[in-house]
Amino acid sequence: MTTVDLPAPVLGTALVPSTDVVQTGKDFTSDQEVRWCPGCGDYAVLKAVQGFLPDLGLRRENITFVSGIGCSSRFPYYLDTYGLHSIHGRAPAIATGLATARPDLSVWVVTGDGDALSIGGNHLIHALRRNVNMTILLFNNRIYGLTKGQYSPTSEAGKVTKSTPMGSVDHPFNPVSLALGAEATFVARTIDSDRKHLTAVLSAAAAHRGTSLVEIYQNCPIFNDGAFEALRGPEAAHRLVRLEPGLEVTVDEQTWAHDPGDVNPSRQFALSRMDDGTQTQVPIGVFRQVVRPTYDDQARAQVESDTVTRGPGDLQALIDGNDTWSTP
Repeated sequence: MTTVDLPAPVLGTALVPSTDVVQTGKDFTSDQEVRWCPGCGDYAVLKAVQGFLPDLGLRRENITFVSGIGCSSRFPYYLDTYGLHSIHGRAPAIATGLATARPDLSVWVVTGDGDALSIGGNHLIHALRRNVNMTILLFNNRIYGLTKGQYSPTSEAGKVTKSTPMGSVDHPFNPVSLALGAEATFVARTIDSDRKHLTAVLSAAAAHRGTSLVEIYQNCPIFNDGAFEALRGPEAAHRLVRLEPGLEVTVDEQTWAHDPGDVNPSRQFALSRMDDGTQTQVPIGVFRQVVRPTYDDQARAQVESDTVTRGPGDLQALIDGNDTWSTP
């Protein structure tokens, strides 16, 4: 990757597009060989991200991708931005610290259904409820791909895998329902095979101030091929419910106009439950998009306020203070 000098952090400086930046998808493509299995849905997502990043008008050194562990977590290697391949399930926690310390960065998390919802489940829900300025891309292929085909938290009941030879007895997570339950301020779902829809959703997520979670249905051709095949073929038009503001939807015999800006997530949650697992009615698009103060903005405001009130502080005095621990 190209090495550039990272600008010094300036507390209170908002991230704003630069009008003198003219870039293309090639500028965001690293020199690393992309190593995913042939036919993996990750390729489509990578191309979509590389394609729309120039539209943000941000310099590459002001964009950071943080990943955990898994096939999707190789993402930072393939983007010519700053990136961090972190710890299994802990990418949201690391991204929280980064977003809080560096308001001049656009912070992204790339994760999978195993990484985010199993070992990383606690970190994910707290990032969502805190509303940290970050965009989380959750690749959902309903399987553990990197470790060769064990069932994941989103695998359907009865799924036969290497770790469940008699079929899974677990009840799967619905990532969108989980995010709405945590009252995330931006929640969306898209699919790797629909480039136009994928790009539109990612652009909306990037523009949102706060935590954006985008679940991406993604195919694993080796260990779970065809998991979303019903949403790709000729019947997809009849199965996909493309959410738009004002769209009339009916759930459990109740009809209303979809409002992603409704601060009460009850109806948005009901929409997330439309799919009963048969993929007969699968809503995609933006479920929720509301405005709420962000964790990192408020944390920085507290630091700045305290600095004005009490001065910059004395680190050595804090270390030498009365609250130290010593043996009897």
